[in-house]
Amino acid sequence: QVLLVESGGGLVQAGGSLRLSCAASGRTFGSYAMAWFRRAPAKEREFVAGIRGRGGITYYADSVKGRFTISRDNARNTVYLQMNTLRPEDTAIYYCAADLHWPVAMTSAYWGQGTQVTVSS
Repeated sequence: QVLLVESGGGLVQAGGSLRLSCAASGRTFGSYAMAWFRRAPAKEREFVAGIRGRGGITYYADSVKGRFTISRDNARNTVYLQMNTLRPEDTAIYYCAADLHWPVAMTSAYWGQGTQVTVSS
């Protein structure tokens, strides 16, 4: 069982930055691949960024590549999403997910409750 709690969302102007955090329970955090997904209003949930449990291999959706950075601190059981140069189309609820399998998929068993990010133009 893995419990995930996101934080760091909020309202920001276009061009600004936010850093999301996802704190995980459990003593085997480093074994899990982690990812961020988002769901914009009236749209399907979509993948944003993922990171392997160890070694730090990352991958990104094309829409955020070069603007967002995913990272993790296994000692703190936390994964981060640094979001720079935010755009109004980044407005969404952001969720973190955990999976023992790579890559993390929509079918992953463990999800946080989400944190709202709103980017004003």
